[in-house]
Amino acid sequence: VQLQASGGGLVQAGGSLRLSCAASGRTSSTSFMGWFRRAPGKEREFVAAISRSGSVRDYGNFVKGRFSISRDDAKNTVYLQMSSLKPEDTAVYYCSAGSAIRNPAYWGQGTLVTVSS
Repeated sequence: VQLQASGGGLVQAGGSLRLSCAASGRTSSTSFMGWFRRAPGKEREFVAAISRSGSVRDYGNFVKGRFSISRDDAKNTVYLQMSSLKPEDTAVYYCSAGSAIRNPAYWGQGTLVTVSS
């Protein structure tokens, strides 16, 4: 499974950004797709995940309703809509996929999100 993330960039605090992750290869082997992030000097952190059917969505505790994950199966793409962004959301965001919701087997390259104050 190959994952291609895009959509990162620079945004002001309070703004919004949408990340995309396009999957290719043996995507049928994955039950979940999602996102993690790593902020400078911090451990990797779970952000969100969504099941193949879209019926299961899981979010990290810090999200608090600000982010929304969705998927377009026709495009094999998962989206992370981020709103009310804060400077502490600054991180490299990584797309992920696998059978376990918070323990993915596949990783994409990161996309940098920078939130300015």
